[in-house]
Amino acid sequence: MPTLPWTRPNPAPAHTPAVVMASRFEVRSLTDVPRFFLKSLAAWRQLTTAPGAYGASLVARPLKRTFYTLSAWQDRDALYAYARAEPHRGIMKDLRATMRDSTFTFWETTTDDLPLTWDEAHRRLAEQAARDTAGGVAPDRD
Repeated sequence: MPTLPWTRPNPAPAHTPAVVMASRFEVRSLTDVPRFFLKSLAAWRQLTTAPGAYGASLVARPLKRTFYTLSAWQDRDALYAYARAEPHRGIMKDLRATMRDSTFTFWETTTDDLPLTWDEAHRRLAEQAARDTAGGVAPDRD
């Protein structure tokens, strides 16, 4: 399972709020995996210079056609600015047709809790996927 370990693009001030996003992406076929992985590396490079990014990690499970991201941000504005900027914006558009499923979850923490754990992210993603399946697609807010 290839993992890009927790990386800190910007120093996080102590004792301040942070917004966390975890995501799970599943591509339609094994033939989509190399392309998705290469594109995710371009988004990763963008993240390493993104204003307001406090940290991130990526897990790839290529044989399961699944990719996970976990990131912490100064606030939602910083996260959304990253998502709207190139190359991330173009990557999302370009890969849309290859996606079988995706789940996103958000929560708040403090910078004292960084780096984040994958156990917590996987738990929250599973809870969000269950809510999405049940028809409650509201973002996780706690």
